[in-house]
Amino acid sequence: MRVVVVGATGNVGTAVLRRLAAARLTGDGRAGDEGGLQVVGVARRLPDARVAPYDVAVWHTVDVGGPRSVDELTAVFTGADAVVHLAWALQPTHDIPAQHRTNVTGTANVLAAVARAGVGQVVVSSSVGAYRGVDVDGKRTPVDESFPATGIQTATYSIHKAENEAAMDRFERDHPDVVVTRLRPGLVFQRGVAAELRGLFLGHLVPMSIVRWVRWAVLPLPLPFVFQAVHADDLADAFWRAVDRRAAGAFNIAAAPVLTPPRMARAFGMLGAVRVPFRVLRGIVTLTWRLRLQPTDAGWVDIAAGVPIMRTDRARSELGWVPQHTADEALRELVGGFADGANVEASGPLRG
Repeated sequence: MRVVVVGATGNVGTAVLRRLAAARLTGDGRAGDEGGLQVVGVARRLPDARVAPYDVAVWHTVDVGGPRSVDELTAVFTGADAVVHLAWALQPTHDIPAQHRTNVTGTANVLAAVARAGVGQVVVSSSVGAYRGVDVDGKRTPVDESFPATGIQTATYSIHKAENEAAMDRFERDHPDVVVTRLRPGLVFQRGVAAELRGLFLGHLVPMSIVRWVRWAVLPLPLPFVFQAVHADDLADAFWRAVDRRAAGAFNIAAAPVLTPPRMARAFGMLGAVRVPFRVLRGIVTLTWRLRLQPTDAGWVDIAAGVPIMRTDRARSELGWVPQHTADEALRELVGGFADGANVEASGPLRG
């Protein structure tokens, strides 16, 4: 079996490579597959392929949003059994066309290349952020995969994820011979991504050791803020199971428990959480973003306050997926990475 991973050097991509390396080591794969598991990595910046897990793959460099990317990707995809598409640009938030080029045009190019190369399955990383926002009343009824994936219209990330969901709907209709799979995870944490997340969401002016300074502080967040999270290795296992079983459709991926402000405060070792008005926090984030003091726009505040809580029954029943880490454990591991300045040395994107 030949699996191509697009965006294979990021947070999720690195974990997917670890899972594929484990599958190849143990001989996992589809029944009757005598050729073994072959892994191909695609990235805009190549990693150090001498270092695990990047040594599991044969590498190609492609800019998925580039003008020649469909031709380049088709050449890479030809002969593949499955393509796992993970490439995504969270920054620069001040340049939405640049994000759209990678996130939406890039996904369209991947889908076009999958069809042109005759690949049998494409697995795309979507997100809880693709779902329509919910009215926050303190009681969020968990939703399944049938909940509308039309996005939160004040958040660029959510808009782009929803555009890709619509593109996959069209692709399914136009190419019924291709198995289309979409995984919708919550926040994805692992220790080695600490430096990357610091740069993406806090900016490089904020030191990694900031978590050591907040032990006697409280976490100021609006009451509606709730998060679902999953460890990157558990998400990677879901990707492998979707490929190995050729599972079609959408799958929500998240571990328990739901992360509330008090739980997050405990994970950071803080005294507790204090409620602040939503509009106040949104205004502060907007002002500091416009002044370019930090890179996170207010759309992320809207996502944190408005995404639904996901049910994960389908992933558990159809994929046999069971997370090995709780959401608390995944967050604590990330916090530990912040405290120690952890990063992934061999991957350009994860070096922060």
